[in-house]
Amino acid sequence: SQLPGWSVRPDGSIVIATGNDDALGLYRCTPYNSYGTAGESRPTRVLLKVRSPSGSPSWLCTPRQAPPNCPCALQDPPAFTVRPKEEYFQEVGRELVIPCVAQGDPPPTITWVKVGSVGKSSAQVDGNSSLVLHPLIKEQHGVWECTATNQVASVTTATSVHVLGTSPHAVTNVSVLPLLLAANISWEPGFDGGFFQRFSVWYTPLVRYPPRAHHDWVSLSVPAGAQHLLVENLQPDTSYQFSVLAQNKLGSGPFSQIVTSVPRGFPVTTVPPEPPAMTVHIFLSPPRALTANETVRGVLLRWDPPARASVALSGYALELRQDKGGWEVLERSIPGTDTQVLVPGLIKDAFYEFRLVAFAGSYISDPSNTVNVSTAGMEVYPSRTQLPELLPQPVLAGVIGGICFLSVAVIFSTMAACIMNRRRAARVRKRRQGTQGQGTG
Repeated sequence: SQLPGWSVRPDGSIVIATGNDDALGLYRCTPYNSYGTAGESRPTRVLLKVRSPSGSPSWLCTPRQAPPNCPCALQDPPAFTVRPKEEYFQEVGRELVIPCVAQGDPPPTITWVKVGSVGKSSAQVDGNSSLVLHPLIKEQHGVWECTATNQVASVTTATSVHVLGTSPHAVTNVSVLPLLLAANISWEPGFDGGFFQRFSVWYTPLVRYPPRAHHDWVSLSVPAGAQHLLVENLQPDTSYQFSVLAQNKLGSGPFSQIVTSVPRGFPVTTVPPEPPAMTVHIFLSPPRALTANETVRGVLLRWDPPARASVALSGYALELRQDKGGWEVLERSIPGTDTQVLVPGLIKDAFYEFRLVAFAGSYISDPSNTVNVSTAGMEVYPSRTQLPELLPQPVLAGVIGGICFLSVAVIFSTMAACIMNRRRAARVRKRRQGTQGQGTG
């Protein structure tokens, strides 16, 4: 119920005309409509500041310590004096400084955090509480929050950072609508990196005995400007995996999350009606704990197998990209029993990123964690990627010796055949000459 002097504005704000003990406490706001509500807001505290008749400073009062028994502590909640702009646009590799200043009593502490980030970010804060991004990288694209905190309260303001001159970001909210022998795929585009971007839809069937390699995907180009695509000529009652890839003139962004769906087939009866297609859950987690170590023969990658797999693990594919370029498949037939691979042939003074994808039956996992390798100061190794100790030296010597022996045997056999043919021809000529001499006598 409302108290005298209290009112609610059309936008939902509450107005307290006269501050007194009734206004002290915690407040929560709950928005709702005819469909209900999504929940209440975070609590906010109302504090009462009382000024003595002599004009001395105001003192903080709480619900349990109403005037005149206020504690002797002068305090003000934080208030921003300089806020960041709503958006910032800057080229990758350059410096971006975003100001954020607040005041309060006691003076507030300023902290910056990137919304949705996991772990500590690479951002720095200067002496003026400004966010410093130098050099600016693609991963720093997104929403950043500046929070001012003291003993009284915490206040937050946000800004969006757009990093230009990069490959596209991954699309989000990929959905698949099953249709009759078809599927309609839709998505929300990610940031384009400052360039025009195009999309392609990738899909593959999930069958127990695939007629081709289980990791072969079919790609379809999406018309420019479209955010959906109809994939036709699908097999009925067969599970399919779908993913969307964004590309601009600098390269390809990461694949979207894989969505699995089953297109509808022709109904065999009208009663009862055909139930809607169900989404199939995938039980294949990515390879774990991928690490890289420099050896005398190249860079040795090690990993742990996936934690969960619905069928037996059949192999891995190794992907890499150089200097933040597009991802490429380096080795697509690593046995499922192996947990390491040797990568020679890297270019000197370059920066590489590696990741693994696992295959189990007709399933394909999400990529593993990414490891970074810098070849600054490293030697150039042989140019063929190989598994460690794939062909030991004694076996290699035996193979070469066998080939040499076989070559010598072929040469001797040819020479012997030529000699026998010449001798046989000489005997035939002698017989003919003897026969002609007897006839003349």
